[in-house]
Amino acid sequence: MRSRGSSNRLSNSGGSPFRSRISALLLAMFATMATVYVAGRMWQEAESRVYLIKELDRRTGQGHSSVSVSETLKIVTCKEQLKKLSAIQMDLAAAKQEGYVSKEHSGNDGTRSKKRLLGVIGIITTFGRKKNRDAIRKAWMQSGAALRKLEEEKGIVVRFVIGRSLDREINDEHSQTNDFIILDDVEAPEERSKKIKLFFVRAVESWDAEFYVKVNDDVYVNIDALGAKLSAHLDTPRIYLGCMKSGEVFSDPTHKWHEPDWWKFGDGKSYFRHASGEIFAISRALAQFISINKSLLQVYAHDDVSAGSWFIGLDVQHVHEGKFCCNTWSTGSVCAAV
Repeated sequence: MRSRGSSNRLSNSGGSPFRSRISALLLAMFATMATVYVAGRMWQEAESRVYLIKELDRRTGQGHSSVSVSETLKIVTCKEQLKKLSAIQMDLAAAKQEGYVSKEHSGNDGTRSKKRLLGVIGIITTFGRKKNRDAIRKAWMQSGAALRKLEEEKGIVVRFVIGRSLDREINDEHSQTNDFIILDDVEAPEERSKKIKLFFVRAVESWDAEFYVKVNDDVYVNIDALGAKLSAHLDTPRIYLGCMKSGEVFSDPTHKWHEPDWWKFGDGKSYFRHASGEIFAISRALAQFISINKSLLQVYAHDDVSAGSWFIGLDVQHVHEGKFCCNTWSTGSVCAAV
């Protein structure tokens, strides 16, 4: 009996430490697993927060800065204003293509023009023609204070047009009279058509006028009659006014009026309708069209044909005015050949 009791006590006292070690091991395993799980969840949440922040920044476009409601409204308003400004700029560009300019266009002296001029007349001249120029100054153009008075009272500017050169006589004459437009291109007889084009370009850049008029330096002009004819067509935005004509195209190189590009005028060898070169007028819209497209407009052997070709295909009103035919003189005539 004693030995059995002793044996039971020994067996009971030996099993308890073993169970304690197992329990401690299991507890440690569960604690480690719990730690790993919690750490993993925290890491996932941290990655999610970073992703959400980056996505929010990408969609708002504001980087790491926060945007208030008022600032957001300001941004929206600014974007709307930019859209309106872009639309206005497109309308302005389209208007310029149509030939419209601001009423406050800068004048030739750099000041703002209060009133648009009626016309700018360019008298095409060249070297060795001083006698013609002096005769024009005395007959109808005026000079000095009288020329300025013509501009102020009748709204008509008159200038001689000549190409650039080192001609001292031209420079001296210009310094005395101050009534020249000296173009950038060199003066040359074969460049006359190009010279006409450059005159319109320079005139549009220098003066804001209703009409721009080309005149030869052997033509007498009745300023009052010219002013009356121009004023009668102020309501026509795209007008080409002159003594309209046509005529034969000469392919013979030895002919006085030879046209190197004769083949472009068709088998009939006949020019399209165009104004005689002694004098013709174009409206502001057409002069600005020439200025905008100067690099694309072709010139032919004759300046009157060249000018007429620039308006082919455009919505332009060709007006034949008998008073612009300088070879016939009658009451109220605008010009006379001399």
